[in-house]
Amino acid sequence: MDLDFTAGEGDFRQRARAWLGAHVPAGPLPSLETAEGFAAHRAWEHELAADRWSVVSWPEEYGGQGVDIVKWLIFEEEYFAAGGPGRVSQNGINLLAPTLFDFGTAEQRARILPPMASGEVIWAQAWSEPESGSDLASLRSTARRTDGGWLISGQKTWSSRAAFADRAFGLFRSDPSGTEEGKPHRGLTYLMFPLDADGVTVRPIGRLDGKPAFAELFLDDVFVPDEDVIGEPGQGWRIAMSTTGNERGLTLRSPGRFVASAERLVREWRAHGDPADTALRDRVADAVIGARAYQLFTWANASRFAAGETIGAESSLNKVFWSEYDIALHETALDLLGAEGELLGGQLMEGRAADGGEWAEGYVFSLAGPIYAGTNEIQRDIIAERLLGLPKGRR
Repeated sequence: MDLDFTAGEGDFRQRARAWLGAHVPAGPLPSLETAEGFAAHRAWEHELAADRWSVVSWPEEYGGQGVDIVKWLIFEEEYFAAGGPGRVSQNGINLLAPTLFDFGTAEQRARILPPMASGEVIWAQAWSEPESGSDLASLRSTARRTDGGWLISGQKTWSSRAAFADRAFGLFRSDPSGTEEGKPHRGLTYLMFPLDADGVTVRPIGRLDGKPAFAELFLDDVFVPDEDVIGEPGQGWRIAMSTTGNERGLTLRSPGRFVASAERLVREWRAHGDPADTALRDRVADAVIGARAYQLFTWANASRFAAGETIGAESSLNKVFWSEYDIALHETALDLLGAEGELLGGQLMEGRAADGGEWAEGYVFSLAGPIYAGTNEIQRDIIAERLLGLPKGRR
């Protein structure tokens, strides 16, 4: 792994830093998990896309700059360092798009990718079902052949972004014989569908914070044309494993996010920390070390990608690390801030402004990390069986 950047990479970093410095909103946007915030973040996606910064690694014909993975990681570092808003297009850009590049047709890429890059079309992730989460192969939603396409029926739940999104992607059982033969991975088809189609009911899931980021989807004979099937019918599992690999690997949590958070934690320590509290000081140091370790691990994987290798089951290592690190980082920040860390924006304690509730909200979100993208319990099974060669445990 070579950590020396070329002159071209340095120029790209400066160009990205200058653009972000001129365009990142001065203050935080409303939460993208609300209708107002969703609209504001969609507008930000459009602003990014106008100068080809929304998907820098994509080919220019789809709205990108055609840069390699090294420059993508550089952009991510600069994006989070500049305080860039959360990406409301994340599901489409980070999960669906890589699948389309690998398995989609030229027509699908030309039709779907440009409006995804611009924020015109926001995608929801429709994987989980009421009794099928990390065990994705047990899903029961069906796809039935009809003239010119498929009729999909069933229920999806915890669908990210679905409360406000335009379209969704997911797996459906098109051939029940796999289940009957005890091989549920067979007979699944990967489909895309609009959330405003006849037969689709979107029901936001109520949360304690009042932000309907997730939704349940009820599907009753929803027509999906053949042009919206990704890959071959019945081959959905193989295609989906490509998608989940992207979700657990580099794309969902790039190191720039954690490096920026660790640096912010250090600033909090210098402003509010008690030098006599050596235990908390050591936890802050651990957070910095963890962010740097994750950054180096990612650069090592980037080197492998550049050499034509793939990650495969090792993406599970990545997922377990960043999800548990994220919780530890936020717990350290909240312990450092004490009661002040629980205050929301605009509130004061002893004459000092709180952090706007960012650490508290970040902590609540971090608790979901070991669950989404495949629970860490499942990831540890994958690590044990596929990487360490240990025997399968009882299910």
